[in-house]
Amino acid sequence: MSDDWDDYADGWDANEATISFADQTFKSLTSAITLDKPSVFDFGCGTGLLTERLAPLAKQIVALDISEKMVAVLDTKQLPNVSTLTLPLSLQALQETPELQLKFDLIVASSVCGFLPDYEGTLQLIKSMLSEYGTFVQWDWLATSENTEFGLTKTRVESALTNAGFSNINVTQPFTMDSPEGSMTVLMAIATT
Repeated sequence: MSDDWDDYADGWDANEATISFADQTFKSLTSAITLDKPSVFDFGCGTGLLTERLAPLAKQIVALDISEKMVAVLDTKQLPNVSTLTLPLSLQALQETPELQLKFDLIVASSVCGFLPDYEGTLQLIKSMLSEYGTFVQWDWLATSENTEFGLTKTRVESALTNAGFSNINVTQPFTMDSPEGSMTVLMAIATT
């Protein structure tokens, strides 16, 4: 899968749709929670469009993606409080990577979870990375049925977060994106430890 995302890296930051998505995720995040210099883990950071918006408000950010080329674009932005990693999130990575052994106040995942082969299992890892009273926020495409290969349903997200041990779960639909295929609704989930 990494090679597929590598193919998008060069033009990602110039794409109006990806810029708009990052702007709207950041706006929905800052409207929902107060960012008081948190330590942040940006899971599936891509080229860092959300990372660079968060950087001025964060104490530190660890940004992770499986695409070397996407992370290379983020690295060129030279954000002083951002460190990057290129590897899949796994139990082994948590055990062997010092940057992932930190406890984060905020973990964000922008258009990532719907592409994971094991969403529910990944949530267990994410929860273990959060500090006490930490917050996890995800944005994904809203699916209207469990039988679709694209996106996540509100029911699945609520169930997965509950089963992973999160509390204060709130799932909303903060914005839509227009595409040649029509309007696509974005699901936003916020949960705490």
